[in-house]
Amino acid sequence: MSVRNRDALGGRAAIAGIGATEFSKDSGRSELKLAVEAVRAALDDAGLAPGDVDGLVTFTMDTSPEITVAQAAGMGELSFFSRVHYGGGAACATVQQAALAVAAGIAEVVVCYRAFNERSGRRFGAGVQHREPSAEGAALGWALPFGLLTPASWVAMAAQRYLHTYGLTPEAFGHVAVTDRRYAATNPAAYFHGKPITLEDHAASRWIAEPLRLLDCCQETDGGQALVVTSVERARDLPNPPAVVLAAAQGAGRAQEQMTSFYRDDLTGLPEMGVVARQLWRTSGLGPGDIDVGILYDHFTPFVLTQLEEFGFCAPGEAAGFVAARALPLNTHGGQLGEAYLHGMNGIAEAVRQLRGSAVNQIPGAARALVTAGTGVPTSGLVIGADG
Repeated sequence: MSVRNRDALGGRAAIAGIGATEFSKDSGRSELKLAVEAVRAALDDAGLAPGDVDGLVTFTMDTSPEITVAQAAGMGELSFFSRVHYGGGAACATVQQAALAVAAGIAEVVVCYRAFNERSGRRFGAGVQHREPSAEGAALGWALPFGLLTPASWVAMAAQRYLHTYGLTPEAFGHVAVTDRRYAATNPAAYFHGKPITLEDHAASRWIAEPLRLLDCCQETDGGQALVVTSVERARDLPNPPAVVLAAAQGAGRAQEQMTSFYRDDLTGLPEMGVVARQLWRTSGLGPGDIDVGILYDHFTPFVLTQLEEFGFCAPGEAAGFVAARALPLNTHGGQLGEAYLHGMNGIAEAVRQLRGSAVNQIPGAARALVTAGTGVPTSGLVIGADG
């Protein structure tokens, strides 16, 4: 049974600093150096020093341990350190864990970070090439022998069912790609800066795993991103306006697997994101109509549509029209399709910029943002808001 009551975390912590490296295809330096650069940039943005940090949170997949980052960045003692599992599903949960530590008084300043050479080093798009025996690997054993070896092939199964159920064509996914690239085209930090696309471009791109085309799939990126979380009270004394954590949640659905939850009764939704959505709305007291900008995890375009439906922005099967109508500003940095694939951490930073009023593609009066993490896996989400 998932949580059915409003939790007590909302409004007790804020994101006070954001920092990143450049986003590239060949960083030319180690993942540890990327992590430290991002962490220091986030601390500079927050007006804090390494010695102020007493907590660190990252992904289980990150190759830079908390104590190593602390040493390399010049930090002192740590009273809290934590990691979150399930790849991109961990993004918003890093902020949740940092906020929990701050709210409980376990730490005062917690930095969340993620850094990798995901283009020049290990490439997730290459699929499963070797895996040590594990309970998690056993689930993949039902899919790998039949050629479902890559994330795109796993998502394609659900995407095909979605199109069939609602009588749609792959153009439905193109609206997400076009939206992301429209915003990326005006974002100097984006890899696809100056390169918008059309629905015709989307339809002409090569198949990866039907019904997914190349332009339905996110990038592979080298880079690092970090976020500084502290109390709302302390954040108010720092240089930039606080982005208050109004709600944070994790979610895993029934019959959940990592990307291969094919044995559920229905493949057209994302139950794990439904768990997150219900808790975010309960705790924040908000609903779809209260959100000014949505930063939705876009490793593959179909799951952006199903996220919109899980959160109640539109009815099942209607998300493509919702996106095409520009009913909600979506992935205003360009998303992972257009800006960079940083496992969703760059999306959180964009939401902070929107609330500060400093985004390149600023939405006038943006005061509430919804951010989500990776889908198809156990996942997480945030509702953050401007202070006051």
